[in-house]
Amino acid sequence: QVQLVESGGGLVQPGGSLRLSCAASGSISSFNYMGWYRQAPGKQRELVAHIPTGGTANYADFVKGRFTISRDNAKNTVYLQMNSLKPEDTAVYYCNLLNLNGMDYWGKGTLVTVSS
Repeated sequence: QVQLVESGGGLVQPGGSLRLSCAASGSISSFNYMGWYRQAPGKQRELVAHIPTGGTANYADFVKGRFTISRDNAKNTVYLQMNSLKPEDTAVYYCNLLNLNGMDYWGKGTLVTVSS
């Protein structure tokens, strides 16, 4: 089993920044993907960004140039730096870990609200 604990959500004004963190613990494979998804009210969950162990990050087009994903493998932690936030970025952000054996794990989510 893998546990994921997110932190860093909150209320921010348009144009502002937030940094999300997600710490993983448990049976984590040496190679894995860690990433962030989001779900806005009335919409499906969508990929924001993900990054494999020792690999290159991939981003959804709607966050390219604004968000940066990074990871600290020693801490089993993934971060999402979100800049130039827009009201349409308002959503619950979920941390995800995909293990080498194909098992998929989710955090409980953290709410990001972008509003003036």
